[in-house]
Amino acid sequence: MKKYNSIGELFTDYREFYNLSQSDFASELNVDLRTVQRWEKDLTLIKSEKEEDIVLNTLMPYQLIHNLNAAVPIPTFYDFKTRKYSLSAQTNDLPKLEWYLDQINVVSNNLRTIDFDFDIKYLEHFIDSQKKDDTFLNHELIKEAIRLLPELNFVFTGKSGYYAGHSIVLPLKKETYLKLKNKEINVKQLRANDLTNYKNLEQPIFFRYDITGDCNDSLFYVMAQFFRFFKNIENKNYIMSSYTERDDTYDLNLQIGFNILWEDKELQNQLNLDHPPRFMEGSFEEFFSKLE
Repeated sequence: MKKYNSIGELFTDYREFYNLSQSDFASELNVDLRTVQRWEKDLTLIKSEKEEDIVLNTLMPYQLIHNLNAAVPIPTFYDFKTRKYSLSAQTNDLPKLEWYLDQINVVSNNLRTIDFDFDIKYLEHFIDSQKKDDTFLNHELIKEAIRLLPELNFVFTGKSGYYAGHSIVLPLKKETYLKLKNKEINVKQLRANDLTNYKNLEQPIFFRYDITGDCNDSLFYVMAQFFRFFKNIENKNYIMSSYTERDDTYDLNLQIGFNILWEDKELQNQLNLDHPPRFMEGSFEEFFSKLE
């Protein structure tokens, strides 16, 4: 992560990362060129009502923008690739797996089940941007996941009250899971009728569609809620599966004990990723056994 001391420095790097001119950036934010130039020179602050527009259009965390958009900015670390911020160098990296075990029972009042109509604008922006192979968010799929599994389809709003992360998990039919596992279909082809009430299955199958947080603290609360569901589930004969292009949770998945069933090295080269997109499966029971 790079440490930023001003909003102007952040915006300049944002444009460089996405290869945007000042005019392009102004058009993206629906402001005039002179406004962008003044922001980048730190000659003027962003109006508070404009901060949310910037968050939605740039996908940079609200807290990052808010920290730097101040008369006395709060220095903040940020990584454009992972889209995570941090307030200190010590919290730049993902925490070790044991940290989740130690704090698994800590809860937050800022977690709530996804309100589709209200939250969809955030979910679409963040998910569509992270799925580099042009995955789109199917509305009916997400609505059905919320209906069937509200406990694992939630958002985290953080201390500021702004969107700061989410969990989207799909309870899959067995035949759909096998098609994904055997590469007969891909994630983009999943539809609402591929989901089922997991309580009706002898072996429940969950698919981690997307889990993210805007910083490690946010990710902790999201993951703690996620882990608690599986720690308390009555039927331990479940399968947890996922397909991911993200590099930052690769080691954590391996530490938990997930198995890599297949990797897409062709797509890795196409998207210039550090790790190949991979389909993984497992359970958290060995992970939870360390609590005993």
